[in-house]
Amino acid sequence: MDMHTVVVGTSGTTAEDVVAVARHGARVELSAAAVDALAAARLIVDALAAKPEPVYGVSTGFGALASRHISHELRAQLQRNIVRSHAAGMGPRVEREVVRALMFLRLKTVASGHTGVRPEVAQTMADLLNAGITPVVHEYGSLGCSGDLAPLSHCALTLMGEGDAEGPDGTVRPAGELLAAQGIAPVELAEKEGLALLNGTDGMLGMLVMALADLKNLYTSADITAALSLEALLGTDKVLAPELHAIRPHPGQGASADNMLRVLAGSGLTGHHQDDAPRVQDAYSVRCAPQVNGAGRDTLDHAAVVAGRELASSVDNPVVLPDGRVESNGNFHGAPVAYVLDFLAIVAADLGSICERRTDRLLDKNRSHGLPPFLADDAGVDSGLMIAQYTQAALVSEMKRLAVPASADSIPSSAMQEDHVSMGWSAARKLRTAVDNLARIVAVELYAATRAVELRAAEGLVPAPASQAAVAALRAAGAEGPGPDRFLAPDLAAADTFVREGRLVAAVEPVTGPLA
Repeated sequence: MDMHTVVVGTSGTTAEDVVAVARHGARVELSAAAVDALAAARLIVDALAAKPEPVYGVSTGFGALASRHISHELRAQLQRNIVRSHAAGMGPRVEREVVRALMFLRLKTVASGHTGVRPEVAQTMADLLNAGITPVVHEYGSLGCSGDLAPLSHCALTLMGEGDAEGPDGTVRPAGELLAAQGIAPVELAEKEGLALLNGTDGMLGMLVMALADLKNLYTSADITAALSLEALLGTDKVLAPELHAIRPHPGQGASADNMLRVLAGSGLTGHHQDDAPRVQDAYSVRCAPQVNGAGRDTLDHAAVVAGRELASSVDNPVVLPDGRVESNGNFHGAPVAYVLDFLAIVAADLGSICERRTDRLLDKNRSHGLPPFLADDAGVDSGLMIAQYTQAALVSEMKRLAVPASADSIPSSAMQEDHVSMGWSAARKLRTAVDNLARIVAVELYAATRAVELRAAEGLVPAPASQAAVAALRAAGAEGPGPDRFLAPDLAAADTFVREGRLVAAVEPVTGPLA
């Protein structure tokens, strides 16, 4: 466990802190300013709760039931009931890192001082994270509007010592037992606190932040595999010249072209297309790699801007404003996050598609410019990488289905009070699958391209130093080189791990310098 400590203040958090807490077990601490802001906002809520006039979220029901004024003696029950009733998720458990991100980001909003939650509730949220207690959250239950209601409710249920959670040892037990074992007292919710704990876009935002971290690595990895494929196909690197990309100045395109050019520096394989009369230009999947990869990079940048704004936001309804007003709002609507989640699924699918096209070209003796069919050792006796491309194609087909936007859908709920929802949680869930598949797709291209480069080297052509570094590191990671047919799945699994852990990028950067 990483003992780095993330301090939660009043002004939001960073993507790096989200990843540190969600994935690496960083400890969480409330700043003194956050504790003061929590206490100040709570005084405002307590004053409103004492008044005879109804205030939404403080002394009324919720959603379509907001017209009922709740008496003092029933308000604690009201807060418990909203958590219990809204903890209505179904389906498989959501991954631990997603739940930790969800909890941390809710704590971030609570700590802003705009929710009216007491300091001791916020401290208990931090205590759960630090104790490694992870609520059981289910796949289905959020419509991405009024926040990720069911997922956040399952987290709030754990704060109350109810429901099930996973302990630090990975065992699922009743939450009350886990809290007791860690010396954490269950929370008794007061006015507004139940609502404040479950009314946010934290789940979809956490998944967006982690997807961006993963996709940054995969886009750089894909630039490297595209360069290796270009090299193995005896393509030309002239199309990567900076002056060509300067006249179409998309930042991502220029960055991808520069990455590929760095990887290919010193290659003895590039520039041979002029010796092959029918080939005047390289195919689009080779020649246009910077344009496709680069457009995806620019989309990542846009999504990161949206994520940054959300990380600085306080998403709740109602909210406590600095002048003491408690006002209802619609900031819980997940549209801004849902749109970019869907956009990322689209560009991930397209990146996977162009990777697969290059792999297929490497395996086809009619288009590979002298490579053996399917990169096989003894074609006919050996099938080589034929079925590896089938697997890659199946993944690409799935990616295309995952690219269908969730945010274009809306199903009314809460007796038509919540009549337009974002489906942002669904967009985030399918993006996680898409990112996972993309790593496998890039890994298959890497495996094929490195084998092809080695076959060229056996003919006396000298690959670029960065290519040689990539090949050597992949082989050391357990993905073997050319030879007779063997059980291929372990090699592909090794390549997959090598790519998703960032080891491909790490292998070439000592040669190329830092890549974008």
